[in-house]
Amino acid sequence: MHTIPVGLRPFDINGPIPNCGRWKDTMPQTRDPAAYRLYINARKLWRSKIAWQLTRQEALSILHDVQDAANQGDWGARALMAYFYLHGLGPLDTNHVLDPDADKLVQILRSAVAAGQAWAHYDLGVAHEHGYGGAALDDQIAWAYYLKAAELGSPEAQMALASAYLKVQRHDAEQAMMMCAYKQEHGPAAYKFGSYAKLRKNFAVALDYYQAGTRFGSKESAASLMFMFDTEEWNSRDKEDKIALKALDVLPDPERKNRYDQISDALDLNPDLKLTQLDQVLPLPPAELPTWNGIRDAIEPESDASPTY
Repeated sequence: MHTIPVGLRPFDINGPIPNCGRWKDTMPQTRDPAAYRLYINARKLWRSKIAWQLTRQEALSILHDVQDAANQGDWGARALMAYFYLHGLGPLDTNHVLDPDADKLVQILRSAVAAGQAWAHYDLGVAHEHGYGGAALDDQIAWAYYLKAAELGSPEAQMALASAYLKVQRHDAEQAMMMCAYKQEHGPAAYKFGSYAKLRKNFAVALDYYQAGTRFGSKESAASLMFMFDTEEWNSRDKEDKIALKALDVLPDPERKNRYDQISDALDLNPDLKLTQLDQVLPLPPAELPTWNGIRDAIEPESDASPTY
C-alpha cells in the first residue's frame, strides 16, 4: 500500500458528488504568442496526416518546434510533448524520430501537477493506474488523481468518474459528471448524452446532443447523424421510429448524409477541429441546407486575438 500524495484524497464511489471545475481556469491567463504560434503550426502539421504518412523531415520539424515551444513555457506544447513521450513520434523506420520515454512523460506531468493543471492530474492518474514512468502501480492513488482532476475540470476525469458511478448504478452522479464535461464542450460527453436519448427514443434530444457533439469535434456524433439520414438505415427502422422521426422532419437525405460523412472522416484524422460554424452550413431539419463548399465552411475561423488556453 502506497501513501496518497499530499493535497489528494481517496475517491469514495458512495460519497458526495464532487464539484467540477473548468480546466481552462487551471491554465495561465497569458500565453506567449510566438511560442503558441510555433506550437500550433507544428500541431496542425501533425494532425494533417495519418502518422505513417508523415515524412521524416516533417516529423523532425514537428518534434523540434513543439520541443522549442515547450522550452519557452507553452503548456499546450508541454502537454503534446508528454503525449509524444507516451506514444513516440513516427511509427515507421522511415519517419521514426522519438522513442516512448515514460520517465520523461511523468517528469512533465509532475511539473504540471505542481502548477495545478487539471490535464496533468488526470494523466498522472493514468500513469499510476498502469504503473509506468516511476509512478507506483496503485489504483487508490490513480483514482485520487482522477478525483482531483475532475474537481479541477479535466473532462476526461469527469467522464472517468461518470463511468465509475454508472457501474454502481448511481445515475444521478453519472449524469452530473457527464454534464460537467459537456458544459466544457467535450465531444464524448455530448455523444454519450445523445446515445442515451436515442435509446429512450427521444430523437429530438438525441439530434441536439449529436449536433453539439459534432461541433465539439466528436467523430462518433457526426457518424450518428450520418446514419440518421442514411436511406438504408431509414428503411430498416420500425414503424414507430419512422413516425417519430418524420415529425422532426428527419427523412432519408443523401446530401445531409454525405456532409456528415465528410465531417466524420475529417474528425477521424484531426480531432482538434472545432466546428463552431456547423449550424450555419449544416443545420438540423427542418432548416434547409445552404450551399456546401466543404468542411472548411464549418471550422472556427482563425483569430487575431492574443492566444489563450
